Amino acid sequence: MSTAFPAVMPTYARAEVGFERGEGPYLWGTDGRRYLDFACGIAVTGLGHAHPHLVKEVGAQMHKVWHTSNIFPIPLQEKLAQRLVASTFADTVFFGNSGAEANECGIKLVRKYHAHHGHPERFRIITFEGAFHGRTIATLAAGGQQKYLEGFGPKADGFDQVPFGDEAALKAAIGPATAGILIEPIQGEGGVRPVPVEFLKLLRELCDANGLLLFFDEIQTGMGRTGRLFAYEWSGVTPDVMSVAKALGNGFPVGACLATAKAAAGMTAGTHGSTYGGNPLAMSAGNAVLDVMLAPGFFEQVERVSGHLKQQLAGLVSRNPDMFEEARGQGLLLGLKCKVPNQDMILAVRKQGLLTAGAGDNVMRLLPPLIAEAVHVAEAIEKIDAACADLRARAPSRKVG
Repeated sequence: MSTAFPAVMPTYARAEVGFERGEGPYLWGTDGRRYLDFACGIAVTGLGHAHPHLVKEVGAQMHKVWHTSNIFPIPLQEKLAQRLVASTFADTVFFGNSGAEANECGIKLVRKYHAHHGHPERFRIITFEGAFHGRTIATLAAGGQQKYLEGFGPKADGFDQVPFGDEAALKAAIGPATAGILIEPIQGEGGVRPVPVEFLKLLRELCDANGLLLFFDEIQTGMGRTGRLFAYEWSGVTPDVMSVAKALGNGFPVGACLATAKAAAGMTAGTHGSTYGGNPLAMSAGNAVLDVMLAPGFFEQVERVSGHLKQQLAGLVSRNPDMFEEARGQGLLLGLKCKVPNQDMILAVRKQGLLTAGAGDNVMRLLPPLIAEAVHVAEAIEKIDAACADLRARAPSRKVG
């Protein structure tokens, strides 16, 4: 055994502080400090930490059964699937353990759809530059970002990237082998870049005209993050396939691939599977999350807090023009495009007791829990202002304006 190599494989550039416990929007660090969590495990803990209803439901299930495998019916899986179907465009759901697995299922489903209808040559999926769809070999290829692909051999075939928002390039990419189009309604990792509604409508029109399936990756945008259960609801554009994960289990690993009956017609017994997918513990978490999110008034409160936070961020940008270029995003998936390196800003706000996340295009992401209130917004803005002052003091040559 090598003593020079760490026991935990060093694939993460980890922060210097870990966490021992959490409650609501706060985490308590191994350094003894309390942090306001506006990262939420990268949009995962949408209901905050140690939510009483989730603790109760998952705790109760732990005393019953954890795992049986999908050889047998799982009643809680059927319950969660029926609730997701009732709340969305979908007719059917497959459960896995992560967002990448949800996307893998969706990719297979899109390809299988055409093979099922006698066109196995139609397997290519159009994706967009700046996208992030996961870390598996296939989802890395779908995202197409070279920094993630480097060193893992040839990129998996079957994905055609086009520039973000480029209508001409999109139309030119559609050919006889095209099977579908995959897009995030808002690019999270790519810099909190919302896709214009008109462009989403164009995607639907092109898919209908060319016999393609429209696949929305709502792993980050879904489960209330934009102020509705799923982001597609704002546009009125309905996909054929949708991947969900992150906040679906509020931190318990669970992913789901939702689809219409038409799109999923080829997904028959034996075409896909998962040993752990949809296990009773994960399903108890998912059902508990929906109990809270589907309660009357929940999303209205998210919208109120989101509107307030956006206003406060606009003021923050105007007060600190040397630090920020703009605020962007939708709902509680927001970003500040920085004029200083975003990692410098992330470290500075963490020093003030606020947790945020990075994103492409030099953006600092703000992903508050959906249970956040005005008092938490005020606390976050105060900490970001203080971080700006600290950065300015350590670089006195930086001019405001």
